Amino acid sequence: MERPVALITGGTRGLGLAIAHALASDYELLIGGRDPRGTAQVAARFPVARPWACDLGDPEAVAGAVDGIDRVNVVVHSAGVAPRKSIEEVSAAEWVQVLNLNLVSVAELTRLLLPKLRESHGHVVMINAGLGLHAAAGWAPYSASKFGLRSFADTLRAEERGRIKVTSIHPGRIDTEMQRAAYKAMGRPYDPAEHLAPATVARAVKYVLEAGDGAVVEMLQIRPESVGHQ
Repeated sequence: MERPVALITGGTRGLGLAIAHALASDYELLIGGRDPRGTAQVAARFPVARPWACDLGDPEAVAGAVDGIDRVNVVVHSAGVAPRKSIEEVSAAEWVQVLNLNLVSVAELTRLLLPKLRESHGHVVMINAGLGLHAAAGWAPYSASKFGLRSFADTLRAEERGRIKVTSIHPGRIDTEMQRAAYKAMGRPYDPAEHLAPATVARAVKYVLEAGDGAVVEMLQIRPESVGHQ
């Protein structure tokens, strides 16, 4: 019996890698990432997995990579960037980069996969953020991209209801290399206890995928127990 196929963008490290581990027992994995060597190395760790190397910021590359996917049941959009700068410091080029990777590339990859997702009555999971629900100083491009991602998910759900399930997951701060680098850049002390473990959010992804026929978890918010909004 064929396993369902799950494509995980940003699947070579951090949260994406944790999601791959959470789904590995039930799915054939497509490990998404920019580096062909890195995706191949990560895919080799799992019993049933293939690398899916693609620069999500290049629409032509995305279209070519999608041509190599014959079927897909689940798409987890977990790739993204999160620079922290004040509005005064952010250049137009940086705005374009963040919005392109965090929002436009998600929309384009989803659009290209719609026929296959409809065929499988598939499920699209958007890894959003707390900053996709409320804004905070220093995060304008990232927060704007995540607010946009939430709107995209809601619109996709409205257009594809009954054919494709769509879930937005809004985790708080996650203990990843990207988060640690952000704290280092800010010169702030880092406390892992104030962050969610990647495995915790990965279990949430598996939970929403197991809601069962006739049900969909439309939005799920998770925060570290010890802190408030982030």
